[in-house]
Amino acid sequence: MKKVIVIGAGILGASTAYQLAKMGTNVVLVDRKDKGQATDAAAGIICPWLSQRRNQAWYQLAKAGARFYPELIEELKSEGETETGYAQVGALSIHDDVNKIQKMQERAHLRHTDAPEIGEIMQLNEKETHERFPLLVDRYRSVHISGAARIDGRALRDALIRSAQRNGATLIYGDAVLQYDSDHVTGVTVGGNSFSSDVVIVCAGAWANQLMLPLGIRFKVSFQKAQIMHLQIPAGQDTGTWPVIMPPSDQYLLAFDQQKIIIGATHENEIEGYDTRVTAGGMQEILNKGLELAPDLANSTFQEVRVGFRPFTPGFLPVLGAVPGWNGLIAANGLGASGLTMGPFIGSQLAKLALGMALDINIDNYDIRNAIDEN
Repeated sequence: MKKVIVIGAGILGASTAYQLAKMGTNVVLVDRKDKGQATDAAAGIICPWLSQRRNQAWYQLAKAGARFYPELIEELKSEGETETGYAQVGALSIHDDVNKIQKMQERAHLRHTDAPEIGEIMQLNEKETHERFPLLVDRYRSVHISGAARIDGRALRDALIRSAQRNGATLIYGDAVLQYDSDHVTGVTVGGNSFSSDVVIVCAGAWANQLMLPLGIRFKVSFQKAQIMHLQIPAGQDTGTWPVIMPPSDQYLLAFDQQKIIIGATHENEIEGYDTRVTAGGMQEILNKGLELAPDLANSTFQEVRVGFRPFTPGFLPVLGAVPGWNGLIAANGLGASGLTMGPFIGSQLAKLALGMALDINIDNYDIRNAIDEN
């Protein structure tokens, strides 16, 4: 039986470990439980089809990620995991400019041809939009995408880890150090204990460079700090069925069960180190933008702010593959703000790569060498 060690138990590492365990691999998942893990803070939207990003490699990966979700969720449910944090509630992409709404609808229809999972595409007026999300100010029109979903990253990660363990995976908390002999990575040590493997897969996000530097690998990963606010509105409304809100800005509104509303998120660059503080400025930015969209949130109860670091690689495009010059070492990184959309699908590809199986995508578009400094 092949032995594989996965370092990093965010959405990417947990997905990879789950897929490997399900295929009968001997899997060890190692996580340091650093504060600021992107998945631990993340709550997001699965709706890549309206994106205006022109990078087709990014879009193909995001589209594959969205398509992958329903089958994964059904698999987890069949294993008893009912709390996955996923719900296909649809999305409202809102705007007060009718021409922009029209262009969004046209873009969605164009992409529907090769992505039927988009579902129904419908333009809604101000009244219809407000009825779908009653807290929303009533001046926005919207395009409704029925196939869109919301996801709680922490809940899905935990479900994946539980299922991986149920299928035989071992979870270890601690600081993994790569072990190698010549040009072959042979395993890791964690807290003085040694674990051998045939393959090590690095899914360490913003911390990948620290991990790989002892091998002489300078991994070019930067990160962006995100602060995400959780609120609870007064009882009386069934928020669990509300669609996600995608405004023209870089903010979003998500409604979950039990009157929970999430406003996200800041996009903070040039942060000094791994600063996990909740800041007054971050909270003000979130609230200003959130209350502009939904003024009635002013009467909600503050619950918490979560902080995470989104990892980015050069070109803002994910990278994955075998690390050149090293046997037994695979890595993936740079999922950025699309981590929840892409993570489970990329995890399935990493598992296949580790086992020598054919992949479902051409990973030449996501060459790992693009994130390695060879100088």
